[in-house]
Amino acid sequence: MDDGQLTYSLTMAYNGAPFSGFARQPGQLTVQGEVEAALSTLLRRPVEVTCAGRTDTGVHARAQVVSFDVTPHEMAGRSPDNFLRSMNALTHDGISVRSLDERPAGFSARFDAKMREYRYFIFNRPYPPLFTDAFSWHVKKPLDVDAMREGATHLIGEHDFKSFCMAASAEGRRTFRYVDEISFHECCEFDERLAYVKVRGNAFLHSMVRAIVGTLVNVGKGTKGPDWVREALAARDRSAAGENAPANGLVLWDVEY
Repeated sequence: MDDGQLTYSLTMAYNGAPFSGFARQPGQLTVQGEVEAALSTLLRRPVEVTCAGRTDTGVHARAQVVSFDVTPHEMAGRSPDNFLRSMNALTHDGISVRSLDERPAGFSARFDAKMREYRYFIFNRPYPPLFTDAFSWHVKKPLDVDAMREGATHLIGEHDFKSFCMAASAEGRRTFRYVDEISFHECCEFDERLAYVKVRGNAFLHSMVRAIVGTLVNVGKGTKGPDWVREALAARDRSAAGENAPANGLVLWDVEY
């Protein structure tokens, strides 16, 4: 980075439904494309951002963080409130830019992240959700959460998660990751009671959280036993684990630095 440059971060929430994921793609509506276009308009030059975690198509975020470099001249006379107001006016309605923060020079939203937290929301009732339909997976069959909790214990710690990521993305790449926590909770939104799976780790592979949740839901339904999770992990083969849970139930919840 050149002398005199500053590093800033934006924290944002977004509804993933309209977007073809976070990462910029030619001819596609993406979160990165929208944010970079807005920043480029504001700063009158091309701007590239680095994100904390690339979310897939349809996945939401409560606190995605992106970092970018600017010069003192470019930020002169710009208050955080004015900057945020401009960003929210210039980006898609599915994005809400919440905060602008100055960071140490060279800060990276990706490489300086110590822990990432995802939450996966499930509506576990025989009837469909109404208000939370766009942000949860409707699972009609009652889930045995104790069995899911037992199965999840096999995934805590550092393991090779090759069975829990998109097979093509694992080719020739290291697939070891550290999972700090998988826990099960409940919440209520608009009088609709949701279960959610909280997953925390240092980093995640492509579709890893959705594969974990899909596998655990198989256990919760009684289709598979808790020990099957251990066997699937050991197989190091995507076909050994459960299907990906639908994208709309997943939220990038928080990033710790």
